[in-house]
Amino acid sequence: MAYKATHRFARISAQKVRPLADLIRGQRADEALEILKYQPHRGARLLENVLKSALGNAEDRRAGNLAGLRVVDVRADGGPMIKRVRPRARGMAHVIKKRMSHITVSVE
Repeated sequence: MAYKATHRFARISAQKVRPLADLIRGQRADEALEILKYQPHRGARLLENVLKSALGNAEDRRAGNLAGLRVVDVRADGGPMIKRVRPRARGMAHVIKKRMSHITVSVE
């Protein structure tokens, strides 16, 4: 049975989280936590928290073998964007898109 956790509306672009998600996909859960612990990126902290939440969900639902859980699915999907306008030269305006993402981790 798969145990899932999601962080919705994370204030980081999905593009920054996806390479970290590729690092831990298919790893054992404890190894994935060790990998993320030594990554210097802010997205690694977010992924680490979501992975811990998924493990907590597995423990809460009385998973049989917590040590043998594997990360089967990690997704960082784009969320909504907050749009801001920045004034530019000659009366023009550029849109600044503050991106969000939905981070989903599934262990089995």
